[in-house]
Amino acid sequence: MDVDPSPTFGTVTLEPIGVIHTPFGDKASAPRQPPLAASVRGRVELLAGRGYEDALDGLASFDTIWLVFLFHHAVGHRRLKVQPPRASRRLGVFATRSPHRPNPIGLSAVRLESIDGLTLTVSGVDMVDGTPLLDIKPYLPYADALPDASSGWLDAERDKGPRYVVAFEERAREQLAWLRDEHQVELEERVVTLLSTGPEPHAYRRIRRAPDGSSVLAIQSWRLQFAASGRDVTVRGVASGYRPAELATPRAGEPSELSIHRAFEARFEAHARR
Repeated sequence: MDVDPSPTFGTVTLEPIGVIHTPFGDKASAPRQPPLAASVRGRVELLAGRGYEDALDGLASFDTIWLVFLFHHAVGHRRLKVQPPRASRRLGVFATRSPHRPNPIGLSAVRLESIDGLTLTVSGVDMVDGTPLLDIKPYLPYADALPDASSGWLDAERDKGPRYVVAFEERAREQLAWLRDEHQVELEERVVTLLSTGPEPHAYRRIRRAPDGSSVLAIQSWRLQFAASGRDVTVRGVASGYRPAELATPRAGEPSELSIHRAFEARFEAHARR
């Protein structure tokens, strides 16, 4: 008798129980892991009229919780082989944290700051604003923290060390700190991750040559000028990727992030031209 090795379980329907609000308007601006945004706060708002007040009973006794959520920007974009920023080759998606999964479900451990009715204030958020929440579970150190576990292929990559050493000139550090502290735009970690693997174009690196001979790394709508010498990469400064005409006059229906770029222009570029 032949047995089907792939039994059909039918369609599984998951209903969001709430929404996660964060300062990150899109996936390009969101950090890749919660520790990279430890001080960034967000709100978890559970749906009313579902009895979730009862489901929250006892949760306030924990200081860390798991948020299970949907990578809603990755729905319909399944990839079985991906190349993570820290990997030197393409890997199976199950060996990575890529959002492009057969079922785009995410899992992040965040700090629980407070609970007020159906609203949870949390910190360490790495999700895009408006992310659908699927479940909440308490983080249990004795069960969830396994300090002796290996990091798989990441161990081998760390043993190699960074291929390039990334440094920042004072102006670049000032600009990155302003974006982070004033507008929760986290770029520095991503810059180091991308450029430490190489200053040349790559599937995860949008790099082009500037007219003055330096190079420019594009991270979403921001442009970072850098120069490479041997194994050293120096980031010289940050600039907006929007054209001057786009920054000059606000228009109806324009991206909300343009206000940040205008403030950046006023704070740094206008000052530099004086």
